[in-house]
Amino acid sequence: MTTFTALTTLTGKPAADALGAAMEDMDPTPMGVGVFEVEDDSGLWEVGGYFEGEPDEVALALLAATFGAKPFVVSEVPETDWVAHVKRELPPVEAGRFFVYGTHDADQLPEGRIGLLIDAAMAFGTGHHGTTLGCLKAYDRLLSDGQSFDDVADVGCGTAVLGMAAAKTGTANVIASDIDPVAVDVAVANMAANDMGDAVTCVTAAGFDDPALSKAAPFDLIFANILKGPLIMLAPDMAAHTKPNGIAILSGLLNEQAEEITSVYAQNGYNLLHHDQIGEWSTLTLGKET
Repeated sequence: MTTFTALTTLTGKPAADALGAAMEDMDPTPMGVGVFEVEDDSGLWEVGGYFEGEPDEVALALLAATFGAKPFVVSEVPETDWVAHVKRELPPVEAGRFFVYGTHDADQLPEGRIGLLIDAAMAFGTGHHGTTLGCLKAYDRLLSDGQSFDDVADVGCGTAVLGMAAAKTGTANVIASDIDPVAVDVAVANMAANDMGDAVTCVTAAGFDDPALSKAAPFDLIFANILKGPLIMLAPDMAAHTKPNGIAILSGLLNEQAEEITSVYAQNGYNLLHHDQIGEWSTLTLGKET
């Protein structure tokens, strides 16, 4: 069955949510509908649907006009051998002592490296993106410098690859949280795939808003691989949940955003220890003052 996408943009979350809901009532019904903010400070939102078979373009035009959206762009999605695609596009990733790989590359795990099995999934964080890779490299450097951590939080965990890295290097108390329950389900599945049992506690939470996080705090190390806006918003909470002399590893940042984040966190008691860049993405390692 040929698959099609139908995409449009419009201004404002309420209108975008309403359009997404209306698309779900179309005939033929889309396989899925997504509503996403365009991350360029334009105020635009993207609404898209996936269809088995060509969608009703007249119905789409009426929906666009009703909700003040741009005309939908309908595209045919080429059939893809996803297993072959994953093998080709997601080769193993090496980050210091860490080796992130998919099931299809299990035989490539080098002796003496710490393997993190993460298959491509709906949640973000396979290690291939510059932000996740930057966080792993920053953490590896801290370990190489002789640092160790008793209590670690992975905020906005996605696949929980960062929390897993902490647990596999001796941290006894690791908690991973994400606002998306699907991501948390993926994180739990990754624990099982890596034979880690309950080595990482996985919870659905926005920022630090969960009793499990409050109970586990304060932390020696907090990973937050999210986005500029949430990082700014979380700065006071991050400081409140970090031990004196603790560390925060922040990413999800474009290089040009790093200076602003550094300044915001300096106002909340952090010093910049390292600023790493991978392509257009930055990772900041920050130390909390006493």
